[in-house]
Amino acid sequence: MTSTPVRTGPLQGKPLPSEPLQNGLPHAGPWQTLRPLLIGAAGLVLLPLALSALGLTLNTAAAVVALAIAATGLNIMVGYTGLTSFGHAAWFGIGAYAAALCQKAWFPDQILLPILLALVFVAAAALVAGALILRRRGVYFSLLTLALCALTYSVAFRWTAVTGGEDGLGGLTRGTLGPVDLDDPLAFYVMAALVGLGVLYVMLRVERSPFGHVLMAIRENQLRASFQGYPVDRYKLAAFVLSAVMTGLGGALTGFQHYIVSAQSVSVTLSGEMLAMVVIGGMHNILGPALGAFFYIVFRELFSIWTANWLLWFGLVFVGFVILSPGGLVGVWAQIRRRWRKDPTDSAAMSRRRIYQGLPLPAFLQPEPGAGTVLEVAGVSKSFGGIRAVRDNSLTVRAGEIHALIGPNGAGKTTTFNLISGMFPPDAGSIRLHGADIHGRPAHAIVGLGMARSFQITSLFNGLTIFENLRLSVQAKHGCGFDAWRDIDRYDRVRQETAELVRFLGLEGIEEVKGGDLSYGGQRLVDLGIALALKPRILLLDEPLAGLAAAERERVCALIRTVSASIPVLIVEHDIDRVLSFSRTVTVMNQGEVLMSAGPEAVRADPQVQAIYTGTGTPQVTGRVAGRSADSAPLLRVEGLNTFYGKSHILNDASLDIGRGEIVALLGRNGAGKSTFLKALAGLVPATSGRITLDGREIAGMAAPDIARLGIGYVPQGRGIFAGMTVADNLALGRLGRKTDGSTGTVWSEERIHDMFPALWERRNTHADHLSGGEQQMLAVARALSANVRLLLLDEPFEGLAPAVIEQLFTVFDRLRADVSILIVEHNLDLVLALADRVFALERGAVFHSGPADALLTNLDYRREILWL
Repeated sequence: MTSTPVRTGPLQGKPLPSEPLQNGLPHAGPWQTLRPLLIGAAGLVLLPLALSALGLTLNTAAAVVALAIAATGLNIMVGYTGLTSFGHAAWFGIGAYAAALCQKAWFPDQILLPILLALVFVAAAALVAGALILRRRGVYFSLLTLALCALTYSVAFRWTAVTGGEDGLGGLTRGTLGPVDLDDPLAFYVMAALVGLGVLYVMLRVERSPFGHVLMAIRENQLRASFQGYPVDRYKLAAFVLSAVMTGLGGALTGFQHYIVSAQSVSVTLSGEMLAMVVIGGMHNILGPALGAFFYIVFRELFSIWTANWLLWFGLVFVGFVILSPGGLVGVWAQIRRRWRKDPTDSAAMSRRRIYQGLPLPAFLQPEPGAGTVLEVAGVSKSFGGIRAVRDNSLTVRAGEIHALIGPNGAGKTTTFNLISGMFPPDAGSIRLHGADIHGRPAHAIVGLGMARSFQITSLFNGLTIFENLRLSVQAKHGCGFDAWRDIDRYDRVRQETAELVRFLGLEGIEEVKGGDLSYGGQRLVDLGIALALKPRILLLDEPLAGLAAAERERVCALIRTVSASIPVLIVEHDIDRVLSFSRTVTVMNQGEVLMSAGPEAVRADPQVQAIYTGTGTPQVTGRVAGRSADSAPLLRVEGLNTFYGKSHILNDASLDIGRGEIVALLGRNGAGKSTFLKALAGLVPATSGRITLDGREIAGMAAPDIARLGIGYVPQGRGIFAGMTVADNLALGRLGRKTDGSTGTVWSEERIHDMFPALWERRNTHADHLSGGEQQMLAVARALSANVRLLLLDEPFEGLAPAVIEQLFTVFDRLRADVSILIVEHNLDLVLALADRVFALERGAVFHSGPADALLTNLDYRREILWL
């Protein structure tokens, strides 16, 4: 646990770039912690000198500081919490007016007390407004902030008796601080700079605190944060109030700097300018808004001399930053630094991790021994519109058991999970956890009572590291999530427990890899770890084996057995052999209802279960044509393909070829580069070097839409359907941008789609998100075919499907080979080897084996030798 992570492969033995390690754990050093504060202090000292060199005054420097404070407040919403406010100038103006009115009414010739009282007023107003506005998410939240700003502007402009109306509220004084006269520009700038430095220190404390890390988690994945036990609405409200107070502070300083407050300080235009400052400076960097404010002021002062239309040019610069450098000025510097000093390359992240070797469950995760019933679900029902997803379901999970919930796609298993875990309230029935009624409670409250879950589609914080993903769950159980001041690294017990969990999961060596950079198998492990770190008294696992290679499945099964010795597990899984091998009780669902609940052997032998779920085995292949001529030119040829994700070298001189009417399987363990290979062929990942030719035409470097129009259809892992559209709309969009005249491949008309996928035709007017998993997979394939297609790329098409549905898709793919060539990535070896003509196997991004599929299908010893990685 205390060893420093090292590289494997060509760079073996060299330390991995990461945060400093303290006692073997990721830890921010003193320089990393204080660097923003020192840089900010240096910037405040140099700012007047820089502006003076440009012919600008100390008053301009004070304006930069005030706007930097305001933009920093806005950045709490935009950059840290992921909430885009279009009307934050409302708080800027409210802070300015409140301070001005306090001075004129109660504290003449004073500045500090009016500002402090103004901040109290802003906090109270933001608490009320935020409680209302934050009821809506996304664009509705943004529009409500815009409406608030417009309303505030109207009040400020028309309420002449209080605000001065269009003439503004003048006659303000800066007063004195002790012997210091703040009418002196230098004195006022020094005061503003000290306030700005204090704001920066507060932001640094918040950013490094558990509270700041929860805000970033909400930005990355609000749903997952809720299922870590965080009351997300309360965190967003706290962030909203803190953001408004900081922005109001900037407004108050600006009022005293100008000696007047006008309605312009609450205008929609100023809101847009503040948002532009945040984006131009860099919204995910603590110093980014200050850089943006400096850029805005300098641009305005210099360009307004040259043209009255300076704001138009500023808008063009803003658009340029959004397109060319989304990271803002901070991002530009990062790009320049990478050009000067290129980062060393690594192999794919998962190839560096250690393998889970059956370690015991860490002591801090083991709950007190229990007995009897842990979870009791009785008569639960749920409808979505006119669809009855779950009908009168009941099940019981007892201590010390693995309870499996199985059934065909669309049976209602995941919906039942969602009802139990609090994602949706049930329409009827009761749910009890350790005797306590949890019916209708929010997800974070249910987590607090001892329930944790993983998700069917992995749900991580992609922009945070593995260590941070897991630490968020650990800190939730320690109750320190609302601590906005203490550094997260000072919670030694939280860090130690996170490190123990990392070791238990076999993720040592890659703790600093971001969740979004992991392979699918790695994401599955982290998703399971996030749930485990919550110290659950019952664990809900939704298809934890989906998309995993054979060896990974064995390891995850062993991990589940280890966990179940201490924590009861309710699991949804389609790998029927494995789930029956380790489950004590199995509940079978069909069409939203519980069909039976019994032991594994009784379920396996039940004729009804066999009919609706297990199917008849792998269908016979009928479409295969005798081996293609060796002399015929391949439809697709890939030679020496290399790709990178950042500094990670994913594909390493990979080569393969696919003939016409041929099905080729691309195999390998998780993290080997299979999905990246398909994305590179589809143009979604740029090829660094190598050649890709389709029917003799070079397509490497072409854009994804152009490649699709040439006849390559791509079905991504996870299906990627348009959830808010009907089946017919999905299919129509599939053919809109591609040729349908037969010039590049087989034309797939609606009639042919109907013939190949009759179930879709029956549900053509149904929204895609109301389909079962199997129907969604069929829709994804049909959409990819809905134009001229010569080559079909399939990424895990059988993942998460019931055996009976797999049989249907297997037959479809077998029929398709008469019209299109297929490259398929799939972990179900028996299925894909029965279907494929040839096999290519990847390891660490390189092809290490190619040959006929039959040899691997029939000779198990040979298969283990080649594919047991």
